[in-house]
Amino acid sequence: MRRDTIFYKLFKQFPGLLFELIDEPPAEAKDYQFESVEVKETAFRIDGVFLPPDNAVSKIVFFAEVQFQKDEDLYHRFFSELFLFLYRHSIRYEDWFGVIIFGSRSMEPSNSMIHRGLLENSQVRRVYLDELGDLRQQPLGLGLMLLTTIPEAEAVESAQFLLKLAQQQSEQAIIDLVTTIIVYKFSNLSREEIAAMLGLNLEEPRAI
Repeated sequence: MRRDTIFYKLFKQFPGLLFELIDEPPAEAKDYQFESVEVKETAFRIDGVFLPPDNAVSKIVFFAEVQFQKDEDLYHRFFSELFLFLYRHSIRYEDWFGVIIFGSRSMEPSNSMIHRGLLENSQVRRVYLDELGDLRQQPLGLGLMLLTTIPEAEAVESAQFLLKLAQQQSEQAIIDLVTTIIVYKFSNLSREEIAAMLGLNLEEPRAI
């Protein structure tokens, strides 16, 4: 399943989702802009950079990394990208915050000793999606994140729950993302089969 694509779409349309994962979001959280940034002169690409609005009181830049597989070099890469970005844009920002989103705790690098000073301070938050609790007890946006982690056997019922909420709130973008996640999960099914499974009307715009 192409979770990097899903999370790019999630953060692009709803950048405020990142701030639901941290304890003290900035006052201007709703005005941040999400970008996937390539740091020039290197092979680095940062999954997500959340840029503060021009009128922000505190110029804090937020970095996000989404990880659904074991990568022993993750922390080396993440902090290298982060600090290189800050080096390139040192005048624009006053502070930074990093959020590393794991599908589960088992996907963390085995040895984090060398980065303990960074990982254990107040500027970095590690989030384990499978520890957030029941999808039905989460805000709609976080429910979308959790849907990417749910096994196929439970995914349809969970998707139907999110679709019902999204339809009640007239959130077409959420409906589109729910169906996109299910399409990725059930790539062997046709458009018609997925629509029938979710109870969607194919004549509705952007239903699948």
